Amino acid sequence: MTSAAPSPSSGRHSPLVIGGRVDAGRALLTPRGELVRGCADILAEKLARLPARTARVDLDMSGVHFMDAAGLRFLDVLRDHGRRRSVPVTATGWNGQPRRVLELAGLDTTDPLRPPRRDGTPAPSTSVVVLERAPRVEEVEQVRQAIAARPVVDRARGILMASHGCSSDAAWRILREASRLSGTGLHQVAAAVTAGAGGAVPRPPREVREALATALAHHLS
Repeated sequence: MTSAAPSPSSGRHSPLVIGGRVDAGRALLTPRGELVRGCADILAEKLARLPARTARVDLDMSGVHFMDAAGLRFLDVLRDHGRRRSVPVTATGWNGQPRRVLELAGLDTTDPLRPPRRDGTPAPSTSVVVLERAPRVEEVEQVRQAIAARPVVDRARGILMASHGCSSDAAWRILREASRLSGTGLHQVAAAVTAGAGGAVPRPPREVREALATALAHHLS
């Protein structure tokens, strides 16, 4: 059985669906979609339906391809469940944009719920070490922009999906690559896509149009 968020009226989000199974007292849950508003409530409902004798809860997050600040609340719900039931909980398998959000928040990208060491100090965060050794300022800034500009980015993704028959993940990659190639913020690139679909005048800057064309050719060829 799965738990799913209601699909937004625009139909452009990927609703969160939480599948999984319970085997020998271990619940393995597999979220799929986006960690956005309402995701914490979906997880809470799923956890409440687990058998009373569930001895541990493990989440495989590899199917989550986008998260905003609501994803941190999602983690809080899982952490609180572990504390209340006195069972270990994990959330592993992060990749792509959600992993970069964890980096931005200074959390351990291997498992942000990893308990502290016995001496009381926090578990080492691989993400912090990586950022210190090889700062990726532009990438982190793009993540910040993606969170702040969620509505216009969603519209742009929907337009790309409808116009080119691509997946939500592919649309996200196209926008990010066009932003990188043009040296323009993700919000501005997304706005250019929505403006172009509406036939707005003036047209988006040439460098943005060329970057979008390159990114489309790269990911749709």
